Amino acid sequence: MSRRKGRNRFIFFCLFPAVVLFLIFMVYPTLSVFRMSLYKWGGFTSKKSFVGFNNFQLLIEDNNFLRSMQNTVLLIVLVSVFTLGMALVFAAILTREKLRGKSLYRIIFYIPNILSIVVVSNIFSAIYDPAQGLLNSILAIFRSPEAEPIYWLGNQKIIIFSVAVAMIWQAIGYYMVMYMASMSSVPESLYECADLEGATHPRQFFTITLPLIWTNLRTTLTFFIISTINLSFTIVKAMTDGGPNSSSEVFLSYMYKQAYTNSSYGYGMAICVVVFIFSFALSGILNGITRREHLEF
Repeated sequence: MSRRKGRNRFIFFCLFPAVVLFLIFMVYPTLSVFRMSLYKWGGFTSKKSFVGFNNFQLLIEDNNFLRSMQNTVLLIVLVSVFTLGMALVFAAILTREKLRGKSLYRIIFYIPNILSIVVVSNIFSAIYDPAQGLLNSILAIFRSPEAEPIYWLGNQKIIIFSVAVAMIWQAIGYYMVMYMASMSSVPESLYECADLEGATHPRQFFTITLPLIWTNLRTTLTFFIISTINLSFTIVKAMTDGGPNSSSEVFLSYMYKQAYTNSSYGYGMAICVVVFIFSFALSGILNGITRREHLEF
């Protein structure tokens, strides 16, 4: 009995520092965000006034916030679909196909993930430069010399797609390596049996590979969507700062401007609460949609 108590005491003292740090730096700030969303406060004075849910009512009428929400959802859909889809394809090719220099390809694909987001933003800002950018220089070969250059980061209709391309390029290698690790654990005997049955490689991918790595795919999908919300703030801040005319604002960039630039801290925390609820709701929906019976081999 005393041995069991000693073991429980040891576990308690091991977990206690982590629990205290979690409460101080995670739980308390989160509760403070919910509390401050009910106040009108500039953030730099001691004067605060309780306004209840008025900040949330203002959000519904704020066109810039609705645009930032629309941009965030669009980025989640575009970046998730293309990044995870291309990562799966490249992982399957590098895992199953007989190619020379597979290790080199892995390194090349993974390099963008090593780079800082600011570096990635500067690279694509240079590529998108309307006067001397690589993209417009290539397109000039097929266009009339008198044609106006395309302003990839200045056109409100296409700017969010330009940001999405940079995010996709940065993330593909990381998830490709994760999927390659999962695919390498699939028994080769399953593919050999499929070859004897005459199944093509695409059919093997959808009937063998994808079902057996589904747990990993499901986990990375949820993780990637949450990280997209965070990553979009950094890359938008570095590339466009939300412009032109707030056409590239996303959830967190608009929240940052309201809380720390426009001295509307309470209003910014209301946006933060919406982002918090949106993230958890989306994660729950995805977990429900992608739930399926676990396959073992």
